[in-house]
Amino acid sequence: MFFTYNRTVRFQDTDAAGVVYFANVLGICHEAYEESLEALSINLKDFFTNPSVAFPIVHASVDFLRPMFVGDKLLISLIPQKLGVEKFEITYEISVGEVVAAKAITRHVCIDVSSRIKRELPENIIQWLETNRRDAKGAERRKSREIM
Repeated sequence: MFFTYNRTVRFQDTDAAGVVYFANVLGICHEAYEESLEALSINLKDFFTNPSVAFPIVHASVDFLRPMFVGDKLLISLIPQKLGVEKFEITYEISVGEVVAAKAITRHVCIDVSSRIKRELPENIIQWLETNRRDAKGAERRKSREIM
């Protein structure tokens, strides 16, 4: 299956209109990304604190399909995909119940922290990409069989 992350919308996530503030959707997606790394035994403290490589986001987009409110139970499905030797993209689908509320994409590039120059993805990230992509392909095949 896709990597999934469950999250309840909190008051702090919302704006004056009572719906999830647009920028907070990317924060929620990043939480799912962190959980998926941790699920493959990638130590988050080592990953984000004084690493030799970093994975800055070079592109992000969100399509909002319905509002999300305080108390909504979100299911975030995450599908990473390798785009080249030094970059990857993550597609997120955020659902409330059976309804897709938003879709997002983040594109990341691997860089050497000290020189800020692009470099090849390290083995642990390649493994994370392959594991999650393989799981996603299996889920996509199962889903397509269900539709037929």
